[in-house]
Formats: sequence, structure tokens, C-alpha cells
Amino acid sequence: MLFRTSPKRKVMVIGLDCADPELVFGRWLNDLPNIKRVLDAGVHGKLRSITPPITVPAWMCMMTSRDPGELGIYGFRNRSEYGYDKLSVANSASIHEDTVWDILGREGKDSIIIGVPPTYPVKPVRGSLISCFLTPGSQSQFTYPHDLRPEVQRLVGDYMVDVKGFRTDKKQWLLSQIYEMTTKRLTVAKHLLKTRPWDFFMMVEMGTDRIHHGFWQFMDPQHVLYAGEGNPFGDAIHEYYKYVDSLIGELLEFADTNTRVLIVSDHGAKRMDGAIALNEWLVQKGYLTLKRYPTEPTRFDELEIDWPRTKAWGEGGYYGRVCLNIEGREPQGAVPRNEYDGLRRKLKEELEALGDEEGRSIGTHVVLSEEAYKETRNIAPDLSVFFGDLYWRSSGMVGGGKIHSKENDTGPDGANHNWDGILLMAEGKDLARSRTMAAPPVQGMRLYDVSPTILEAFKISRFPQMQGRPIQWPLARAV
Repeated sequence: MLFRTSPKRKVMVIGLDCADPELVFGRWLNDLPNIKRVLDAGVHGKLRSITPPITVPAWMCMMTSRDPGELGIYGFRNRSEYGYDKLSVANSASIHEDTVWDILGREGKDSIIIGVPPTYPVKPVRGSLISCFLTPGSQSQFTYPHDLRPEVQRLVGDYMVDVKGFRTDKKQWLLSQIYEMTTKRLTVAKHLLKTRPWDFFMMVEMGTDRIHHGFWQFMDPQHVLYAGEGNPFGDAIHEYYKYVDSLIGELLEFADTNTRVLIVSDHGAKRMDGAIALNEWLVQKGYLTLKRYPTEPTRFDELEIDWPRTKAWGEGGYYGRVCLNIEGREPQGAVPRNEYDGLRRKLKEELEALGDEEGRSIGTHVVLSEEAYKETRNIAPDLSVFFGDLYWRSSGMVGGGKIHSKENDTGPDGANHNWDGILLMAEGKDLARSRTMAAPPVQGMRLYDVSPTILEAFKISRFPQMQGRPIQWPLARAV
């Protein structure tokens, strides 16, 4: 590994969506020599994610040091009005706060940005940008400047922003698609690092997320759907992590001695024990009233709901969102405003008491938005429900009378998100040295700390509205 000396300060951020600290820092560290080199040379530790720990908005919270309430996005889909059926998908147009690369651009710094959610539709940047998994496809305008798009296509053909349909039983196909996507993204990243000026480089690889959702049940003996020892995909996640580590090694070749390197994830991963049918529970408790109960499990948007008699309904996903039907707020509001807080507290208590199929506690906790965020822009959930502390996901289906299920309602999925991601950080000059022992993990790091840490590397002070603080190097590190 060659290390060049340069007077020009640079920062390289390698994002691995959903990369989990128990895998990276624990069971597989010795199989990941390039990640281990960064760990041994600098600081590392768990990186506490946001509420909720969801890809959108987590990466933008990281890049702005603002919480979901301040950004006004609470997940991949959000209520766009106080009606019953209008959900909008968050995208780059939803973000009105400065990102790190916006700030650096005003300081005359060039950036290369690849795959950071949400960056579609593309916005102008000082440098080069390739948008994220929200891009409809490679036929869309997914680059800035626009003439970068044909250059990318000449390089890798059909550039893959994501694996479409990753919730599938076609596991061999899924595995090949994940590898193809990752290979193309790293090919493009290396090309831009070679051919474009840059002070700040950041890319996010989605493959680590997709492989967790597709293959966790093959790896984890504690999973309710564990495929058994010796199954053909038992090592799929492990082998993919090793492949990603080898590509990280190729990226590190572009980090000279004056480059600060960060490897980060937006959240972690854990097995999924099942799904809880939030709307089915609300029906059975009398909060959600139907004109006709379905004869089979039915999606929420296909139900016949008696809105004037309905007090609450929910959204499925990695976590559950409960909306209350408030008089004067929703079109057919059934809950008087003076009963709003009391109903929320009652629902919180009852949802946290909801156990598994046999009534055993699963550790569900419910969050009120004003308690989680500095402010709440746009339409925040009335309640956010983390079933089983994210060992269970939320299903929006109604029908069949069952609240608990072992299967995901939106297609095969073996994993949910977890509260802690990863952060590793080292200076290029330290990567060039050999260390005999890594420093102990840094405690208390938060996702919001990443932006101020990047700015600090360029001697730019954090903005007062930022929630994070620059991560400090330990006073003493093993050498």
C-alpha cells in the first residue's frame, strides 16, 4: 500500500448502509484486514443512530447534523397532508438544510458524492455527484454534471442504483445482483477518484443492507426461519463483507498521508423475529373501525374504513407509525382535541404491553415525536412504535384475525434495523504505520457527530444549529 504525502487536506468517507458493529468489530474483524487497518490506526466504536434508524432519513441526518423532526422526514414515506391516503416518498427535494458538501463547496472545496440517500433528483454540487437508490433507473438523469452520466454508462454499462425487488425467494439471483451492483459502484468510485479533483469524497454502498435483509435467516441459528447448518447461503453475508473489505482496500489507495478516512454506517442490523399487524391490533382494540372486515389479509389502502368511527390507524414498516384521527385536523376526525394527549398515552401503554403470541414481553417501546426531536416540521407520526426493540417489524395488513406473523408482509425479509451503526476513523499518516494494539472503542458517539467531525478536519467550525460535536481523538492511543 503506497502512501503519498500531500499538503492538501482531504476527507474520505466510506458508507456501508446497515453495517453492523457486532459483525465488523466482533466476529469477523480478523477477516476484514482493510477495515482492521483503519480500526488499529485510529478511533472506532458504535455510532448511535437516529429515531427511527431508517436509511431515509438517517444519511441526511448524518450529513446535516439535524434530526428527522428538523428535516421534516420521518421515514421513506411520509404523510404529505392531513388526509387518509396521501403518502409521499422523501427525496432530495425534501431536504432544505445544508449538507457537508454544500458547506465545503462554499469554501471552495471539491466533492465527489456517490449514492448518498437521498440525492435524487440531483442538485448542483461543486464537483461530481451520482444519485442514490431512490433513482428510478439508469435512464433517469442520475449525475451532476449531466455529462457525467454517459461517462458512467461507458464505464460500467447499466449503472445499478439498487437491487430492484430484493425481497425475493430467488436467492442466487439476489446474491449475484448485489455483487454486480457493488462492483459497478466501486468501479465508478475509483474512476472518479482518478479523474476528478476532490477534497471530500463520500460514497454509500447499499449492498450491505440488501444482503442482510435477504440472507440473515441463513446465517443466524437464533432466527425463527433459520435454514439449518450447512445451508447453501450460510456464509453469504460473511463472504460479501470480505469482498467489500477488499474493495475498501482499493479505495484506501487514494488516501494520502493528509487524508482523514472514515468508515461509517447509518444503523446496524438484527434478526427479525416476526411482524406485528398494527392495524389488526387497532381493529381488535376498537380504535380502527371497518365497514366490512376482509375475508383474507388485506393491505390498508384496500380496506373499507368507517372514518367517523375510527380513532387511530397505522403504517407498517421496520417500525410502526400510528396516526390519530383528530377533530378539525383530519377530514373526518373522531377524537376531540382535548382527548388527544390522553389517547396517545393510553395507546403507548397498551402497545408497550403487547407481547408475543404467548403474551411474553418483547420489549416494545413507543416514542412521542415531541420527545424525540428538537422540533417537528411537516407531519410527524403521533406515535412511533418499535416492536420488540426492532426484533419485530410492523405490518399494516388486516384480515385473518392474527396479530403475530413469522413472515414479512412486503416480501421475504430476514433482518430488521438496529440502533447502532459503526464508525472507524484514522489519519492517512497513521494508516502508513503499523500498530500492535488498537485503542479501546470510543463510547457515546452519535450519528449527528459525523458532519462536525468532517468540518473540523478542514478547520471549519460546526454551525450552531448542528446537534453533533466533533469526535475527539483519544489522548493516548496504542502505537
